[in-house]
Amino acid sequence: MANGISGRTKVCGIFGCPVEHTFSPAMHNAAFAATELDYVYVPFAVAPHSLAAAVEAIRALGLAGVNLTVPHKEAVLPLLDGLSDEAARIGAVNTIINRDGYLYGENTDGKGYLKALREAGFAPAGKTVLFLGAGGSARAVAVQLALAGAGKLVFANRTEARAAELARFVAEKTGIRVELVAWPAHAGDKLPEKMLADADLVVQTTSLGMSPKVYETVPLPFASFRPGQVASDLVYNPVQTLFLKKASMAGAVTVSGLGMLLYQGALAFELWTGVTAPLAVMREVLKKELSNR
Repeated sequence: MANGISGRTKVCGIFGCPVEHTFSPAMHNAAFAATELDYVYVPFAVAPHSLAAAVEAIRALGLAGVNLTVPHKEAVLPLLDGLSDEAARIGAVNTIINRDGYLYGENTDGKGYLKALREAGFAPAGKTVLFLGAGGSARAVAVQLALAGAGKLVFANRTEARAAELARFVAEKTGIRVELVAWPAHAGDKLPEKMLADADLVVQTTSLGMSPKVYETVPLPFASFRPGQVASDLVYNPVQTLFLKKASMAGAVTVSGLGMLLYQGALAFELWTGVTAPLAVMREVLKKELSNR
């Protein structure tokens, strides 16, 4: 946007409630500037009761596309004209592409996570993955890992019924083998050492350790981490959570939530523009935004 916004500028954005915390406008507008694309990215505060009208406005206003965040990722599905295979299996959409009025839903969360893992040298084929937590992010990542050939997924969550529901969902959608592990019932107890030792990848998907509560973490026997294991946290603020610090001290390779945030955004950028995302620029902007909050 070297010459500013004009009648030719294409508009992208994010629908959420709330959206004040989002890093996406800074990341995408920097990417548009770096690639000299006449695009702009803006946040839209969309209440749940207004979602249908907001989705129709994508067509009416000719928006190039939007991202979706809480609480719209699942509710948007019946409002779209088509879905990618991943979005249909996950049951959630975080990116809409406007193809001349045809609204296509994609989920770049799981794909972005997979790119971050591979950047760290981890290939999921045949591997055992332990999930700590069972929310929406866990579902997207679990389905994507199953589609990438993971051998077994193990779920542990504070609410066991939720873990069982997620395990059932992923198994039905992908056919992967799943197991459940009970979350410790008493303060001070830890998850079983064998469960941790058997996992090739441990994915922390809860909000524990997220700023400002940076001294919280999951009840793991961290000393049981071993060299060669990968510990991954979906929390990206702070970049190095207590979970990652403790896993690293025991010899594990760590993958922060910043990679997933970066790559899911880069994939959305490429879907809207057809241009390769400027990853270095987007990464630096995210780091700067995190340091300022």
